[in-house]
Amino acid sequence: MDLSSYFRALPKAELHLHLEGTLEPELMIRLAARNKVEIPFRSVEEIRAAYRFTRLQDFLDIYYRGMDVLRAEEDFHELTLAYLERVAADGAVHVEVFFDPQGHTARGIPFTTVADGILAGLAEGHERFGITSLLIMCVLRHLTEDEGFATYREAEPYIADERIAGLGLDSTEKDNPPARFERLFAAAREAGLRLVAHAGEEGPASYVADAVDRLRVDRIDHGNRALEDPALVRRLAQRGMTLTVCPLSNLRLGGVANLKQHPLKRMLDAGLKVTVNSDDPAYFGGYLLDNCVAVAEALGLEAADLVTLARNSIEGSFLDAPARKTHLDSIDRIAAMEG
Repeated sequence: MDLSSYFRALPKAELHLHLEGTLEPELMIRLAARNKVEIPFRSVEEIRAAYRFTRLQDFLDIYYRGMDVLRAEEDFHELTLAYLERVAADGAVHVEVFFDPQGHTARGIPFTTVADGILAGLAEGHERFGITSLLIMCVLRHLTEDEGFATYREAEPYIADERIAGLGLDSTEKDNPPARFERLFAAAREAGLRLVAHAGEEGPASYVADAVDRLRVDRIDHGNRALEDPALVRRLAQRGMTLTVCPLSNLRLGGVANLKQHPLKRMLDAGLKVTVNSDDPAYFGGYLLDNCVAVAEALGLEAADLVTLARNSIEGSFLDAPARKTHLDSIDRIAAMEG
């Protein structure tokens, strides 16, 4: 079977994608020139050579440096549209994308500039590629909860009219447990936002449990290290909690030595609702389809596994029931043809 063609044909959603992490070197250089921002690179090749990481913090250092070229609403629009064109070619029908407003407002870029540019890009992407989308605002866990609340207040007009659909928690897990943001997530839940949080990437299984029990999230981003706690795995499986796993990210940040050691198949076998996503594809060397094919080949996944991953992505999305049913029916038709 041609895994790439088969998985491309399956309708699927991407649920773990940082828009700032789709900043390709070519666009970085173009925006730096347009906005007269100095960057420490003279060519695309130099930028790609710098994308070598041994841990999450190494990546974050260059990630925040790179986003400095994003200054105007049109920059965020262009960034978003470029990602949607790429993921449409991978066969995605729906995306739920993250953005990090604190990484921009700290540089003096207004919240509205960032959000309006992204939303314009999502709207144009829907018109051009037919991809539906939801926008999830993340807060940076290495900052304080009070700083998160300040950003949340800036977002309230966008939350009130549902332009922002969810709240997430990202940045480095080390020494930053989810429970630090319990009050903020409670406020977001009260406002009707859907809730997600990075947990169990570099943090322990207890961080996954806290994200579920203390933050009461709807989805876990990453979640790999939940496997260290069999009781937690059983609980996640029983609840049908979706985990948004990012294989090439795990490889590039040293979470696994090679993809043959990736826990995705063990997670599927344990009954966990796992999805495959690209995280920060410009930095980690692969978009949605690249991640799916790479991990499928490394782990010997079969057609039924690919169908499960596609179904999990739709079932784990925040789409309404009719939209989910439409996509799931399409998946079933394609799977029946293969069978």
